[in-house]
Amino acid sequence: MLRRMEFDLLGAHADRAYALLAGLVMPRPIAWVTTLNENGGVNAAPFSFFNVFGSNPPLVIFAPGNREDGAPKDSARNAKRTGEFVVNLVSEELKEVMNGTAATLPAESSETEHLGLETTPSSVVAPPRIAAAPAALECRVHSIQEIGSNRLVLGIVHRVHVQDGILDLEKLRVRQELYHPVGRMGSPNWYCHSADLFEMERPQ
Repeated sequence: MLRRMEFDLLGAHADRAYALLAGLVMPRPIAWVTTLNENGGVNAAPFSFFNVFGSNPPLVIFAPGNREDGAPKDSARNAKRTGEFVVNLVSEELKEVMNGTAATLPAESSETEHLGLETTPSSVVAPPRIAAAPAALECRVHSIQEIGSNRLVLGIVHRVHVQDGILDLEKLRVRQELYHPVGRMGSPNWYCHSADLFEMERPQ
């Protein structure tokens, strides 16, 4: 019988909760979120506590943790104030610049300006999309839930933009063999490629 260790994440091992959960629940998709600062600058930041949670209505959730001093991060503050955000997906070609936007900049600074990252206007929300992203989801905030120091931003997806070439135009399905976003693995610095795919038919 395999030996297993047990951890009490609400008690003795609470300080290891992030490391253990982030190291076990993976790979995780990355939401490269763009929002607008109060001064109109574009904030861009990656979050791997993210996923799509339904299609009727189309629902995404990302969870920006608080800063070390307990203050909300810029993405959370902006999404709450404006009610809008864009989730940009991260291709292998964009992994380095995505990682660059994780750096802590002064409040109201623009990561896109700081890194020379080109943006393009969205269709129905004010925050722009990242021009080079293979796909982007324009979202309006449905609600924000705060549970302890967790902040869950629930967004309804109003528009989806998909780069030419990775979509089957007849079936309107993403061509998985051509779409390879990077994924987040264990903390602090692990990521993965997603080109090693296999198929399993769902049983009837």
